[in-house]
Amino acid sequence: MEDLRLIVDLVLALGAAFLGGMAAQRLGLPVLVGYIVAGILISPNTPGLDADRDRILLLANLGVAFLMFALGVEFSLDELLEVRTIAILAGAVQIPLTIGLGAGIGLLIGWSFSSSLLLGGAFAISSSIVAIKLLLGRAEVESPHATVALGLGIVQDLSLVLMLAFLPVIAGDGGSLGRRLVQSIVTAGVALFIVLVVGAKFVPRLLFLVAKTGSRELFLLSIVLIALGTAVAAHEAGLSFALGAFLAGIVVSESEFESQVLAEIIPLRDLFATLFFVAVGMLIDPGFVLDHALTVALLVVVLVVGKGIVTGAAYLIAGVDHRTATLAAILLAQMGEFSFVLAGVGLKDHIITEEEYGLILAAALGSILVVPAVLAASPVFIAFAGAIPGISAYERVKVGVDPAHSEASRHVVICGYGRVGRELGTALTRRGLSFTVIDLNPSIVRDLRAKGIVAYYGDAGSDALLHRAGVQRARTIAIATPDLVAARATIRQAREMNPDIRVVARAPTGDASNSLSLLGADEVVQPEFEAGMEFVRRVLRWQGVSLQETTTFLARRRTAFYEPDREVDPTQDA
Repeated sequence: MEDLRLIVDLVLALGAAFLGGMAAQRLGLPVLVGYIVAGILISPNTPGLDADRDRILLLANLGVAFLMFALGVEFSLDELLEVRTIAILAGAVQIPLTIGLGAGIGLLIGWSFSSSLLLGGAFAISSSIVAIKLLLGRAEVESPHATVALGLGIVQDLSLVLMLAFLPVIAGDGGSLGRRLVQSIVTAGVALFIVLVVGAKFVPRLLFLVAKTGSRELFLLSIVLIALGTAVAAHEAGLSFALGAFLAGIVVSESEFESQVLAEIIPLRDLFATLFFVAVGMLIDPGFVLDHALTVALLVVVLVVGKGIVTGAAYLIAGVDHRTATLAAILLAQMGEFSFVLAGVGLKDHIITEEEYGLILAAALGSILVVPAVLAASPVFIAFAGAIPGISAYERVKVGVDPAHSEASRHVVICGYGRVGRELGTALTRRGLSFTVIDLNPSIVRDLRAKGIVAYYGDAGSDALLHRAGVQRARTIAIATPDLVAARATIRQAREMNPDIRVVARAPTGDASNSLSLLGADEVVQPEFEAGMEFVRRVLRWQGVSLQETTTFLARRRTAFYEPDREVDPTQDA
């Protein structure tokens, strides 16, 4: 039976995660909350069945690697380079201030100076895994706040290298600091060069050779080897395990195989990432948390509120609009896996005590559980940030001087000029139809203005911005942003300003379609569903189904998808 213990632990962890996720889903909570609670219930710290924590933690590392690798594949290197200035500037502000915040609260509750500094370092690092799972649940992985949050997350991960180098000084061994810092920086630089430069030339060629064999098994093996191999190499070089996997994904994203790689890795990502959150729950001792409930609550409040404010301010200083800054700050207002690493090293070096280590873990878990609720209330915090004196004027000058105020009427207002919005803009241009664009990417706005297109920078949910775009005189507003919160706000404002305007909105998920219709959208488009309908149309016609029957079937299927509450007469099938 001992030979099967790993499998038994895996079955126990996955079964508990399934039940916890189902319960969380029924209660309207993010499923990751259910996974964490499941981990608490099967840990040795609670009565009943228990899994081996070390084995689950080992499997959880696979989840970290596959999750970060898949994210790297989905993001392009160009997108990350666009936010490098924002990430570096925001990190230069957020990391030192958050370390000071954590150190201050540590001293306040009676910790030593060295342990307070370590608490500050743990405060400063956020869990990219938690942020990614929340973004996936909201279908906002491609949103502006996802990109800037990820950029700052990478800077935070890199800062762990310097923090670990400083630990001997905090512990009282300062003689080797200079050597350790230089060694860490040089090692990190060499590792990044190898991954991004050498890997970018070698990996696509390897994938091409494997793809030529026609073997799916060999292709999958090569992907797993690239992801885990790079993660392990980065860890051995002094970088974080997760950062190595992410960089491997970035390299793959620049090849022609990124779509197939993503299709192969997503099942592994979803399976093993679940174990990461179960493992987080297994680290927590409920009895210890109850005995120190007031201290844990204080740490969680200071972490989520204080870090959220500091991070949001850092983004504003770096030039990010208030809406994107607020959402990204909420996503990062927690601490996670790399804080555990820092705390673990601190415990081993006797910088913190067992009790202080437990408090750091409990505060991390508390922040992970609180952030989803804060994110759900994000419209309130966005409105508050927008009301800060000077924010509106500051954002208006970010993209330079406005073009001549447009008095266009019966035009189209396009909210979000990504891949979907750009196709619509191209079609309107070719037909000679006028349109105005609202987008949160200042580079896009500058480029459009240079072409003579009226474009405005900012959040399309702002009534002032919609007024400048002429919504009150427009015939149509096309909401092409994948951000559901922004889409809802835009529909409400547009309907208030122009009850007769036609509204077409993009739904990031199937569940969102009905809610957007109820808010006032005349038409809702869900890109993945529409792609499926096009496949259905083509295949049915090739299989000899008549045009009329195909058209009728597609119409009924769309009605069932976009209007689930509407009853359809089954006799109309023919």
